[in-house]
Amino acid sequence: MPLPHWRPGDVVVRREVIGLDVDGTAAPGARVWFGYPVHVVHDTGDELVSYTGPGAEFGFVEGRWPTATGAHPWSRRVRWEGHGCLMVQRRGEPFAVWHYWHGPKREFLCWYVNFQAPFRRTAWGYDTQDFELDLLVFPDGTWRFKDRELLPARIAEGYLSASVADAVSALGDELGRELRAGTPRWDEGWAAWTPPPAWRDAPLRADWATLPTSCDD
Repeated sequence: MPLPHWRPGDVVVRREVIGLDVDGTAAPGARVWFGYPVHVVHDTGDELVSYTGPGAEFGFVEGRWPTATGAHPWSRRVRWEGHGCLMVQRRGEPFAVWHYWHGPKREFLCWYVNFQAPFRRTAWGYDTQDFELDLLVFPDGTWRFKDRELLPARIAEGYLSASVADAVSALGDELGRELRAGTPRWDEGWAAWTPPPAWRDAPLRADWATLPTSCDD
């Protein structure tokens, strides 16, 4: 089993890379296009839990990208807004479970299953790629897919390959069957987690985009 890489409270950089496959491998020409700092909550080597605090600084790489606008969809944003987001992911899995809270009392809103490339460690953090499809699961047991209808457009733009889109759709159906059976594939206890008050307004290191796309073991 791989050794833990980070300690609770460490601030690392989460980067999005275009050109990753569902197994985490990078295609020739894979490029970093977005990044932001996250706090490490828990790291066993096989499971990584990180937290995007309120006000975390966003960074974007200039260039022409395979989207309808040629830019990252969040490119007009400067920092993370609202309550923070807790992200739980396991080594080799092409999804992470994001946890969202809302309202003045920070009430738990939903588990947001973000289909993405398995995380790849770098010297400063980790890399992944968002695969567009999402699965929203609410505390009352209801759930629904988000953005499934956008997958054909992402293939046409060159952001996703057809094989990645097919694999992601199949995994979404699999997780949906598990939800119908009442057996979600994640620990629901993280919904009660509370961040330290100081974990906010994290700056993004100036050289965040310059590291090669992976130093993973």
